[in-house]
Parts: sequence; structure tokens; C-alpha cells
Amino acid sequence: MSSTQGNPPAGTGTSTGSNAPQADASQHVPRQAQRYDQTAETESPSGMAIAFTTVAAVLMTMSGAWNILEGIAAIARGSFFVVLPNYAYNLSVTGWGWFHLILGIVVLAAGLALFWDKFWARATGVVVAAISAIVNFLFIPYQPVWSIVIIALDLAVIWALLSPRRGWV
Repeated sequence: MSSTQGNPPAGTGTSTGSNAPQADASQHVPRQAQRYDQTAETESPSGMAIAFTTVAAVLMTMSGAWNILEGIAAIARGSFFVVLPNYAYNLSVTGWGWFHLILGIVVLAAGLALFWDKFWARATGVVVAAISAIVNFLFIPYQPVWSIVIIALDLAVIWALLSPRRGWV
């Protein structure tokens, strides 16, 4: 018997030797992984996100204008506000007026910048609305109802600006 009878013919790819051909590997082409276009998602927010940003811009513009008017009223006519004795954050009414005037200008400017729907405007809007809510919380003993209305507006602005930008129809 010859020694080649038990071995398969060369080139069939069934031998286990080191010189086995790689014919099957060259015919397999891997499929390319699916890629997602991330720039399209960040450039085009949903219609609902644009609506929320527009609502936040309008609310911030109104809140800023009201803070400016409140600041002017406190500076020009401090006797209009009732001052409680022994308040922990006792500041003169004129001081509160300047604080509200400056804050109102910043909130108004940030609200107007939101109409361009830029990321920096949304980030600034969240920070400024949070500061406005804190300041109005501290101002509650002077104007309770008005301060609570402004705090509610600021919370609505923060919610609208932090809502998801994608995923809605």
C-alpha cells in the first residue's frame, strides 16, 4: 500500500497541516458596521424642542422685563415695598432694587439670545433662571405673590431648556 492512499489530495482544504490553503477566508468579506450620522441629530432638533426653547425664550424675556420694572420701582420708590423686621437676608429695598435691575437685564438678554437656539444660550438660560429663582425666593417677604409667580416662570424655563432635544416627532 502506498502512503498517499489515506491522505486527502492536496488543495482540498481539509488537511490539518501548516500548508493548508486559505481559499475560504479570501471569499468572505465582512459586512460594514452601520454608522449613525451624529451631526444630523445635533443640527436638527425636533419641532417640540424648538417649541420648548421658544416658550422658554418668551418666558425669560417677560421675566427679565418684569424684574427690570421691579428693580426700577424699588430704586425709585422704596417705600412701596413693605419691609419686615428681623429678616435673615435683610438688605435695603434700594439694594434689592439694584439686584433685580441687573438680574432683569441679564435674564432679558439671555431670553433674547434663546431665539437663535444656540447651546450657550440654553446653558446660560438655565443658570440665569436658577439664579433668578433663588433671588426671588429670598425676596418673598417683600413681595410674596410676585416672587412666587417669577419662581414658577423660572422653573418652567429650566424645565423647557433641559427637556430632550431629540426623540419627539
